[in-house]
Amino acid sequence: MKLAHRKTSDFVSVHASEIPFQAASLDIWDTKYRLKTKDGAPLDRDIEDTYHRVAKALSAVEATEALREEWFERFLRALKSGAIPAGRIISNAGAQAHKPATSTINCTVSGMVGDSMADILEKVNEAGLTLKAGCGIGYEFSTLRPKGAYVSGAGAYTSGPLSFMDIYDKMCFTVSSAGGRRGAQMATFDVGHPDVVDFIRSKREDGRLRQFNLSLLITSEFMQAVRSDDEWPLAFPVTEREIEDDGIDLEDESLVIWRTWPVREKYIVDDAGRVACKIYRHIRARRLWDLIMASTYDFAEPGFILVDEINEMNNNWFCENVRATNPCGEQPLPPYGACLLGSLNLTKFVLDPFTDRARFDWDGYRNTVGVFTRMLDNVVEVNGLPLNEQRREIERKRRHGMGYLGLGSTLTMLGMKYGAPDSLEFTERVTREMAIEGWKAALDLSREKGPAPIMNERFTVTEDMLRLRPKMKADGYKAGDEVEGRVLHARYSRYMQRIAEVEPELVEGLANEGARFTHHTSIAPTGTISLALANNASNGIEPSFAHHYSRNVIREGKKTKEKVDVYSFEMLAYRELVNADSLEDGVGVDTLPEYFVTAEDITPRQHVDVQAAAQRWVDSSISKTANVPTDYPYEDFKDIYSYAHSKGLKGCTTFRFNPQAFQGVLVKEKDLANTTYRFTLEDGSVVEVKGNEEIEYDGEIHSAANLYDAIKEGYYGKF
Repeated sequence: MKLAHRKTSDFVSVHASEIPFQAASLDIWDTKYRLKTKDGAPLDRDIEDTYHRVAKALSAVEATEALREEWFERFLRALKSGAIPAGRIISNAGAQAHKPATSTINCTVSGMVGDSMADILEKVNEAGLTLKAGCGIGYEFSTLRPKGAYVSGAGAYTSGPLSFMDIYDKMCFTVSSAGGRRGAQMATFDVGHPDVVDFIRSKREDGRLRQFNLSLLITSEFMQAVRSDDEWPLAFPVTEREIEDDGIDLEDESLVIWRTWPVREKYIVDDAGRVACKIYRHIRARRLWDLIMASTYDFAEPGFILVDEINEMNNNWFCENVRATNPCGEQPLPPYGACLLGSLNLTKFVLDPFTDRARFDWDGYRNTVGVFTRMLDNVVEVNGLPLNEQRREIERKRRHGMGYLGLGSTLTMLGMKYGAPDSLEFTERVTREMAIEGWKAALDLSREKGPAPIMNERFTVTEDMLRLRPKMKADGYKAGDEVEGRVLHARYSRYMQRIAEVEPELVEGLANEGARFTHHTSIAPTGTISLALANNASNGIEPSFAHHYSRNVIREGKKTKEKVDVYSFEMLAYRELVNADSLEDGVGVDTLPEYFVTAEDITPRQHVDVQAAAQRWVDSSISKTANVPTDYPYEDFKDIYSYAHSKGLKGCTTFRFNPQAFQGVLVKEKDLANTTYRFTLEDGSVVEVKGNEEIEYDGEIHSAANLYDAIKEGYYGKF
């Protein structure tokens, strides 16, 4: 490992907390997380005061005054030591007197969107209430019949799922504009739906579906068809009436295919639980694959959700069929599912960074994980969710998603290159330690406060369950038997079986007594909380985007996004502790060490390898984006998705800077300087400017790139 320019003896033990916060971090904390009166007067004096408010609110649910006092102190210490609850908790916990209609929950999924006008509009209403409370929400839209299908009740032909998604999109923009916080939505869509090509191409239209992230539900069957270059049937379920009216022969394999489907009511179901689907047309699987890859290369969407892997590894495999996720994909959830989030700032546990004594404080880390687990579990009691179905779901299962942020920054501070073999070993260990400590806390909390209600429920064994888990049959279970949820959860979930490989006695205890919650780990993107509360430590599991770059932020009252200058945390730390003159493109003694890497220095395979190292010990999922340069070869790019599937990931997302399509949240000065934007004036004349130039327009100063994007996408003046 190459060391910094000073001698090791020049260093004293330092912690991340000793690095002063940059102005951009304090600004984002002030605008997004600082509690204020309705007139804008600050109630939180500083970040420590924010932590005091959160610790007080989450310890208040403890049973006795003595416990409340004890856990207030321990929660506050954990918050100062790197435990960072998700944004909705930081913003809304302890704030009920000032904003009583808000929630502490980041992640929800809509109830199943039924194939009827009444249900579509009912779910729009529910989604509006959910977004108004500050939650993000996901939906599956492939439950809606394809464009051009006949609707017998209306005597007309449907306009298809995409047209109804437009309604949700406009609702989200309106609600978020009124509430001051940008709404977040995820739309998932089955790769076998007849309108899948329209879904893939939907964002090519300027300004369309911009309140959505889009992801395809990719099945193992489809991936096999791609490998074999087979014809891929695009199909949708048929009703009894359609069978009769259209004279469809269910035995005719050229007309009908039987598939697993999230909805069975009103459709024809076989003994294996599959639904009869009418084949609308076929497409070569590789042709469809190429369409997906080309769209992802040019527009960074749709994302890639490996739905079979999600359900195979789901701890609640026995009672959930997951088809949708929260807006960033790290929380696959059932209908009306809800999950709260939190992240540990890994940079807080690095001792003597940038030296040959650099090391990770494993004991401090494990202790903080244990305290943080209780803190997050307490959030369930103050969830503030607006719908009864959402509250029932989170109270029954008590799932939360603990992850971490600052992995890339931490690796740099330890002298490791992101994606190198030693970094993979560290990533797996830091994730495994979080998982093990969390499940130990799950058993301790269960003994103290009781398990999640689902653990004591009894479930009837079905043939489908025995097919999914042959070990149950080997253990003597048969269809019709009843078994407790805690047994199905701890003994027969694939993930808990993995935990049992290293902690068999712990898992046996969970099977006998039940866990406090069904899910514990999830790695979120953490973009805003990383900047505001971790001094711009790298987001989630990512490497730093760059060490000096710009972030586009929404300002209330501004007509376009504002470009804010930021530094990576590891750059700030290095300049504070080692060499104040170091630059990302410095020369000589001012050059950064070789282990200072950024997102575009990492190959796509390395991105996947890091995600795979963590995914092994994460029971939900991981939000990760493989950033690649604008000139990255397409043929190399598209291999990342096949590689992700081979590594057993639950999802995969990529981003390639493409200024003709959109302006990203994070941008580098060199990319803007290399991009020319063309503005056509009212008199027909054309003005060409570089993306990093400033333009005075409509009484305000804008960066050229942000002005161009706001006009093209239709959000100019609407914040």
